[in-house]
Amino acid sequence: MTAPPAGPSQPLSPTHRPVTVRPSRSVAAAGRTALGALVRRDLRVLWKNFGQFVARTLVQPFLLVFVFLYVFPTIGQGIGGAGGSTGESDFATVLVPGVVAISIMFQGIQSVAIQMSQEFGYTREIEDRVQAPCPIWLVAVARVLSGAVQALISAVIVFPIAAVVHAPGVHAHLTVHWWIVVTLIPLACVAMTSLGLMLGTTFQPQNIGVMFGFVVLPLVFLGGTYYQWTKLSLVHLGGFHWLQILVLVNPLIYITEGMRAAFTESTHMSLFAVYPVLIAACAVFLTLGLRNFRHRVLS
Repeated sequence: MTAPPAGPSQPLSPTHRPVTVRPSRSVAAAGRTALGALVRRDLRVLWKNFGQFVARTLVQPFLLVFVFLYVFPTIGQGIGGAGGSTGESDFATVLVPGVVAISIMFQGIQSVAIQMSQEFGYTREIEDRVQAPCPIWLVAVARVLSGAVQALISAVIVFPIAAVVHAPGVHAHLTVHWWIVVTLIPLACVAMTSLGLMLGTTFQPQNIGVMFGFVVLPLVFLGGTYYQWTKLSLVHLGGFHWLQILVLVNPLIYITEGMRAAFTESTHMSLFAVYPVLIAACAVFLTLGLRNFRHRVLS
């Protein structure tokens, strides 16, 4: 039995027409929605544990200013090169911006690196996160952004406390430059949470203590928390200002110097160096962190 001769194609009946499904939104719009949902989820958890967050944020900065600006002057153990209330006030002016800077650094690293170590470790929460209908890198970016919000809140909480906790006769000479504050603090928060992403995806969960001992503590003590970068020129060897140059590899030094520009009239590093370096640090830390994050998730 032969097949009937081919004839002109017949139009498809309504029941045989191909169905074309068009997405209701673009891939970019879906990614933004997923990103917003992940950030809101983290912030909701933060709100439920806000009391613990405030206590964790305040302990170290409060102890720093309490010991250096209240206890030492009260017992006569002066701090500051000039001695007396003048030297103590000068030291307070230097310390307050430094305390704000390290609060941003600690909160940025803790909110990302510590959480990453837990999620990659015993909780395995990362497996649920990466199942979200979005690219893997977007999950890491959401963590960075939510951590940046936490670092920003910590700066808002710490600054007024650091500015007022001091012994009688000790006064931090503060002058707020708002254009620096509103531009530098968010940039510093993103830089430190990006650093937290890189550290949290580099160190294994069981080695997170090593990270604090060999990375975080050197960053703090060589980050200009207790001194101005411009004063390090007095530390030299044969005319070579080795310490002033060495600390330039530390991203925290740019944040502390930027904070001194934002909150005081003290001498500080040029902002033409602070902003570009922090932007570059954000790009480098985020790139390395996203690469490590993808490798850890897929492995």
